[in-house]
Amino acid sequence: MKYSEKMGEENLTIMEEFVILGFYELPNIQDLLFGIFTVIYLSILMGNGLIIVITKTDPALHTPMYFFLGNFSFLEICYTSVILPRMLMNFWSQNRNISFVACAVQLCFLLILGGTECFLLAVMAYDRYVAICKPLYYPVLMNQKVCIQLVVGSWICGIPVEIGQTFQIFSLSFCDSNKINHVFCDIFPLLKLACGVTSINELFVYAVSVLFLTVPFLLIIWSYVNIITTILNLPVGMKRSKAFSTCSSHLIVVTLFFGSGIITYLRPKSTHSPGIDKVLSLFYTIVTPMFNPLIYGLRNKDVIAALKKILSK
Repeated sequence: MKYSEKMGEENLTIMEEFVILGFYELPNIQDLLFGIFTVIYLSILMGNGLIIVITKTDPALHTPMYFFLGNFSFLEICYTSVILPRMLMNFWSQNRNISFVACAVQLCFLLILGGTECFLLAVMAYDRYVAICKPLYYPVLMNQKVCIQLVVGSWICGIPVEIGQTFQIFSLSFCDSNKINHVFCDIFPLLKLACGVTSINELFVYAVSVLFLTVPFLLIIWSYVNIITTILNLPVGMKRSKAFSTCSSHLIVVTLFFGSGIITYLRPKSTHSPGIDKVLSLFYTIVTPMFNPLIYGLRNKDVIAALKKILSK
């Protein structure tokens, strides 16, 4: 719904709600999509919830690596819960309307949680770097106080920037169309609906993307260059194999999340297309959280052993 008021020579459009088109081009399989995404959401809740329970209850997993993993799993639940419940409601009711305020809140939480995930993945890489490259200093450098500070910092450091970015986007005037050709309220689909020149807004988006995507990603690469160098200098045997095993799970998640995120937010505007953007958005908001328990669970002997203990009880 929108209202237009005559002000001098130009029309001011007051947007009260948007329409999230989602997968409108697939009208015949909306029920199927509802079923698929319901199963995915339940698997995300149960899988990541199980990791949280295991890392909290098993004393053997009370280490910095699993402390970060438990926080990461909680973050994944929050991240998907901003998107999937509304998406499922849209599939079920066929009512794709979302209020102006609800759209702004959804975008703000997505940006904050997405930034948190970038920083938390960098923290997890740093943890592996210290554990493998500086093992004698690990208990000192990664004590409980430091771990809590790193997690809290990951959660809160991006909040002011992302709130400012959300305010900037929703301070724009929107033209006649209120149809967002995406699966949720996101920056570039909203900028397409804005009136006038948005080049300054786009420049700010790219600047924030460099800060939240590129900088943590480069820190992760730096960590793993040092890790791989150290591992290759280890004697051939179990230690080398175990070191590679503990890092490979994290690398898979980093590749899925940062790969799709960087392609989405750092590629030129002219190359954006609704279809590709929808697929990419599903990777960093749904696919990564869905596979997180499998990647860290099935590939991790400590997690499997803890799970067997719980099941035996």
